[in-house]
Order: sequence, then C-alpha cells, then structure tokens
Amino acid sequence: MTPSRDISRLIEIMAALRTPVTGCPWDLEQDFSTIAPYTIEEAYEVADAITRGDFDDLREELGDLLLQVVYHARMAEEQNAFAFGDVVEAITRKMIRRHPHVFADKDGNIQPAGVKSAWERIKAEEKAERAARRPPEETAHTSLLASVKAGLPALTRAMQLQRKASTVGFDWNDPRAVLAKIREEADEIEAALDSKDKEELASETGDLMFAVVNLARHVDADPETALRATNAKFERRFAYIEKALAAKGRSLDDASLEEMDALWNEAKATTTAVVPAKAGTHTA
Repeated sequence: MTPSRDISRLIEIMAALRTPVTGCPWDLEQDFSTIAPYTIEEAYEVADAITRGDFDDLREELGDLLLQVVYHARMAEEQNAFAFGDVVEAITRKMIRRHPHVFADKDGNIQPAGVKSAWERIKAEEKAERAARRPPEETAHTSLLASVKAGLPALTRAMQLQRKASTVGFDWNDPRAVLAKIREEADEIEAALDSKDKEELASETGDLMFAVVNLARHVDADPETALRATNAKFERRFAYIEKALAAKGRSLDDASLEEMDALWNEAKATTTAVVPAKAGTHTA
C-alpha cells in the first residue's frame, strides 16, 4: 500500500484497517459513538491551525478530519446503510441546489442581496422534505429549538439555543440583567458546596456556564473564541512561571503556591496593569 493523492486510496486503507482478522484490532473495535469524540477533536484541531496561520499543520489536520469522514462512511457501508460515494453525492446535490445563482441558468442573474434569502428558502424546503420522510409520531410536535443540532459543541449549542429562543422574545433585555443571573447561579453553587452533592454541583455549574454564554452573546462575544483566547493566555502566563523558576534552577514541584502566584502576577504585569491577585486565585 502506497500513499496517493487519490481519495480512493484513503478509502482502501480504511477498508483494510476494518477488515476482520487482518485489520487493525483497535480500528475493528470502534463504532460511531466511540469515533465521534475524535471527529469533534479533529474539527477543533483544524480551527486551531487556522487561528495560528500554520498551513503545514492545516494540511495535516484537514487530512485527519477527512479520515474521520471516511471512517464513519466505512462503518455505515459495513451496515449496508450508505457508502462514502453517497456522502459525496449528497453534499454535491445540496450545494448545487443551494446555489441556483451559480449552477442554474434561470437564476443566474440573482443579486448578492438575494443570495441569503434564496439559501434560507432552499434550506427550509430541505428541512420540510426531511420531516416528510419521518414517521408521523416524530413530527407531531416540532419545537422552535429543534433546528439546533444536538451534536454541536456545548458552548456553541448553548449560544444557538439562546439565539433561537430570543427570536420570540424569550431573552434578557440588558447584559447587566444577565450578570445578575450569573451572580445568582454562583450563589447556588456556593449553597450546593455545603451539601457536597456531586450531581447538584454539576447541575449548578452547568447553569452558571449557560448564563456566562448568555452574557457573551449579549456583549457580542463568541464564547468559544473567547475561551480559546483565554486558554492561550493561561498557557503563556503559566509558561512564564516555568521559565522564571527554571532560570533559578528550580522546578514547579519545588515552588510554593505563593511563589507561583507572585510569578503569575509578574506575567500579567508584562502585558497589562492589574490589581495583584490573592494567593490561589489564578485570575486570567
């Protein structure tokens, strides 16, 4: 088996990996549910490479993401559900249908302003067609939130659920009201700490995170992007602690919390003026 620029080679490799007896034991053990987390992870890796502007990494990560598509298609083919070719046909049909101004002569003169409305109209038609194919019991009640896909990352899905609910007026009118809700949720977590009930703490923590996403939406900040930036900031400042200790011939294991906090505040001071944090707070 040799590398190739042809997609058929990747499909052949996946088929070989999934072939009983001669295939890879790990690959043979997997199913849709066990592979799904890797699919999400690879999508994030693509986004990270784009953020860093690293085209070498982007090439590699896009390949890893493509592998996920081939993997799922192979497992579906084994169940006689569909094959990779069906996936390609379905998306090409969808893209042609959604771009009549590009691929159909009758609408070839559509103006840019009309592209979005045509896209939304065609998507609505596709949604109605999918609903018509479902059993009646599945379409008896369609929630306003039904169009928000369940497989989205939690932060993104929270944002979309809130946006959808806001279209009918179910929303806060002021970011400060959302901030008050955040404080309320934090108080509920504090009360839950006294009970030491892990399920309740997890539930209340989820409520707090949902409220923070709501605040992000109201101040026009994407929560995923904002958290990604904070993660990077945390890594930079933690690396400062490691380097500062290493310069003194010491390691993290040798340092006290107070020392690490002091170095953390030094790292913060290199980029912005801040009020010194108390020991153990590790504020961003």
